[in-house]
Amino acid sequence: MLVEREAESCYLGQYIPLQYHHNMLMDANRMDNFKAAIQRHVFEGARVLELGGGTGVLSWFAAQSASKVYCVEFNPDMVVEARRLLSMNQHGDRVEVIHADAFEYLPPEPVDFVICEMIHVAMLREKQVEVIENFKRRYADKFPGIKMPVFIPEAILMAVQPLQQRYDFSGFQAPIIQFQLGGVFTADTLELGQPALYKIIDFCEPNDLWVRWEGDILIEQSGKLSALRFITKNVLAVVMETNSTIDWLNHYMALPLANPIDVLAGDVIRVAFQYRTGGSIDSLQNNIKVSVLSKLSQEQVQTQVSLVEA
Repeated sequence: MLVEREAESCYLGQYIPLQYHHNMLMDANRMDNFKAAIQRHVFEGARVLELGGGTGVLSWFAAQSASKVYCVEFNPDMVVEARRLLSMNQHGDRVEVIHADAFEYLPPEPVDFVICEMIHVAMLREKQVEVIENFKRRYADKFPGIKMPVFIPEAILMAVQPLQQRYDFSGFQAPIIQFQLGGVFTADTLELGQPALYKIIDFCEPNDLWVRWEGDILIEQSGKLSALRFITKNVLAVVMETNSTIDWLNHYMALPLANPIDVLAGDVIRVAFQYRTGGSIDSLQNNIKVSVLSKLSQEQVQTQVSLVEA
């Protein structure tokens, strides 16, 4: 009988079927930003490890400068495809595709960079955090005294935002999970307040696998609070000289609330939830608690709005 992690790997994280990789290759937002971050980081002659390589495209970006790239892939079909595709591309011979479990593999030598893109909104479903934390412990044991490699992404920022979300589909009421493009306006979605940052994951630091948050959000527009939007921004590289970052923004995830709440501008809602990174979406949705905490005076509302805008 498969243990939980082995069973999940059949469809999550390390084991994404080939047909889905086309969508990822077509995602210019993902591809262009990873390419820019990898080109910025990886220097001539560097040693690179990619955990969960898929088609090998991110390893290939690194191979344009690196002297050696170890590309670890768990899906045997993808191992064959990655080797075939890399053989068709310049410097693909610098990438060694290895059929192995990212939870267990360590490179034969120290590396300068580790690329890992097992990322889902809110760090659910896929095992990015667990894989990286597990890798850091094993790497330190194998190469004591050696500096830890730079991770790409370097950090993850996660926020939550109150929404009035319309769930009417030709008269059929269906409050279900929705994934939304960032920055795209839709008449079905009304933002009731600003996003509240609830978690920063810095891969240079030790990270707990659990996310626990309780915080207050100012309601800026009256409506029916029917969903919470979860926003995940991946910091792929920090550009120190311009004090900026190269980022990749996941699609937004809107989770419907079991019991919508009527709210007025000036209300403060308290939101609380907890979940394990890599867990199911349900594990978050079933743990969300929302209540109206208080009502503010008009002067207090304006003060908080000004602070947010600043």
